[in-house]
Amino acid sequence: MPPYISKIVWIAGGIIVFIVGALFVKDRTQNELKDFPKGKVERMVPVEVAAVQRGPLSLSRTFSGTIDPHAQFAVAPKVSGRIQRLLVDVSEPVVRGQVVVQMENAEFEQEVLEAEARLAVAEANRDEAVSRFVIAQRQLDRAKTLSDRGIASESAYDTAQAQFLTGQSAVKVAEANLNREDALLRAARIRLGYTQVKADWKQGDDERTVAERFVDEGNTVAANTSILSIVEIDPVIAVIQVTEKDYPLIRLNQQARVQADAFPDKVFHGTVSRISPVFRESSRQAQMEILVANPQHLLKPGMFASCTLELDRAEDAISVVEMAITKRNDQTGVFRVADDSTSVEWVEVKQGLKGGGQIQLIDSNLSGRVVTLGQQFIEDGSRIRIVTESNAITGGTGLQ
Repeated sequence: MPPYISKIVWIAGGIIVFIVGALFVKDRTQNELKDFPKGKVERMVPVEVAAVQRGPLSLSRTFSGTIDPHAQFAVAPKVSGRIQRLLVDVSEPVVRGQVVVQMENAEFEQEVLEAEARLAVAEANRDEAVSRFVIAQRQLDRAKTLSDRGIASESAYDTAQAQFLTGQSAVKVAEANLNREDALLRAARIRLGYTQVKADWKQGDDERTVAERFVDEGNTVAANTSILSIVEIDPVIAVIQVTEKDYPLIRLNQQARVQADAFPDKVFHGTVSRISPVFRESSRQAQMEILVANPQHLLKPGMFASCTLELDRAEDAISVVEMAITKRNDQTGVFRVADDSTSVEWVEVKQGLKGGGQIQLIDSNLSGRVVTLGQQFIEDGSRIRIVTESNAITGGTGLQ
């Protein structure tokens, strides 16, 4: 047999063996697939899941603000003059009614002496007028007696009566002058007292602290010029700005936690004391004040404050992590993992309170686990493969 014929025979034989083998494998594969469950060949989507939580859940908000003094009193003289001595300095305590500034008073002392001298003159003039009046009254009585007996003329009686009336008027004028000089003396003494400037606030605690000093000893100041600023810093006020969304959830006496950058590990407790009834047009925010106890005077006016308030709370809430919430056909829901952990079902939910990364499910008895990552690849009934499962959150966030 020629060589080329032998080669053709070998090639043809190989092709026949390949075709027979392929047909055998195809037939066997088809038979195996008939006996293999249909679900086993579906693609299993890898997902992450988390457990449905049940327990207390709170909505908390943290607002940035500024520490202000609870009360502030500006010490200012009521008279102009030169400051002779400052009796307190910055950071020193001050009690109600304490003299904190002494102004030069020589001129005011001189005014008092002059007023006392004028008062003495007025007293002497009054005494003289009274004496003349007494004499005029006696002369009038004598003239009347003589006139009744027919001894004195009518003109003598009229003269005595005129002197009496003149003396009576002189006494009234002298007494008026005396009262005027007495009032001037009192005013001079009051002005002299104003040279001792007192920290005399009306409300709040009896002790406060000097916050600022605006002038030095020897300066000349006009009346009502601020010399010292005295503040009350126990308690203090944390002033925050609140948006329209959170405004309805804040109420008077609501508890708050306040922290300052100067004391990052310390929490101060306060209550909402004032809520502004208006919003600022420029920011669409309303101002609120939180009264914060500060017995150690750690918080200082002007400090930055971080204020956390619990705006709402549910004691027994069923909740899922926010990432579990998804939408399908304009419906909001979650994919619940079946008990066999291989498939999911779509459950429509109604959202409630949000806090700490959790969302409350209203009117729901959902339990088990829900898909938190991979929802875009699954539908109701899809088969899944759990890659990661999280049970870190055990229920309850925010202020406890």
